[in-house]
Amino acid sequence: MDKNQEMQNQILSQQVSAQANRKLKAQRKTGRSIWSGFGMFGLIGWSVTVPTLLGAMLGIWLDRRYPGTHSWTLTLLIIGLFTGCWNAAHWVAKESKEMLEEEAKDE
Repeated sequence: MDKNQEMQNQILSQQVSAQANRKLKAQRKTGRSIWSGFGMFGLIGWSVTVPTLLGAMLGIWLDRRYPGTHSWTLTLLIIGLFTGCWNAAHWVAKESKEMLEEEAKDE
């Protein structure tokens, strides 16, 4: 075989390899569909909503049992909201880290 033929074979081999890698990468990413994105929005929403509602319910219970000069409901609602937002930020950071690691692994 002459050098020209070897070079053409090497180029063809590189093109086939690159196409196969793209195909494998696309197959691995099929788990992340639009529905999984909506599911993540739901998870983040519930991670904020649940602590907020629990804080409000505990605050209402405390206000009824132990009335005072300040509102337990408002205080615990705000604490629950901040806790939920911290929880949601934690989930988003975790997912973002996993996505970046997956992209780095694919390259």
